[in-house]
Amino acid sequence: MPDDLPAVRPGGGPRIVLIGPPGSGKSTVAAALGGRWQLAVRDTDDDIERAAGKAISDIFVDDGEPAFRELERAAVAVALTEHDGVLALGGGSVLDDATQAVLATYTAGGGVVVFLDVSLAHAAPRVGFNTARPLLLGNPRARWAALMEERRPVYERVATLRVPTDGVTPTEIAEEIERGLSRIRLGRGTETGIEGRA
Repeated sequence: MPDDLPAVRPGGGPRIVLIGPPGSGKSTVAAALGGRWQLAVRDTDDDIERAAGKAISDIFVDDGEPAFRELERAAVAVALTEHDGVLALGGGSVLDDATQAVLATYTAGGGVVVFLDVSLAHAAPRVGFNTARPLLLGNPRARWAALMEERRPVYERVATLRVPTDGVTPTEIAEEIERGLSRIRLGRGTETGIEGRA
């Protein structure tokens, strides 16, 4: 386990939280960090599907986006209090005011939120822009760009650390997160870039 593993927080909660748009690599980077740090990994999208008993795309179709957002708000709040490993949040979860408030409390208590930043060119092959992503229906590239324009300021505001993910592997991203954690501990900033690639 690396020396820069985020510390156990006195009030509990995740060691690290990953946020970002669809295709930024939240789930795969969470798995990479969990493996490196020997920590459990949790994804709030999985929690929502378990609670609802159906896929997220089916929740949108059957129940509507407001019902999904309510499930998402509850899933994030629960995971931030009871999960002590690596936590990946759904891409739109940070738009909710209550979620922003619980993330602010989490970071004020020493928690680390990492914004995995990605361009449309690199997100497209990862996401595939398929029908399993209900908010990207219609013109998926245009919808992704519009979602990112809306969400970027929020991602940047709630994040402790920003890591670009274009053209790099989950392992390289995990290593960059570890370097970023070292810089935070040394008071050297929150902006990172994969050497020679960002």
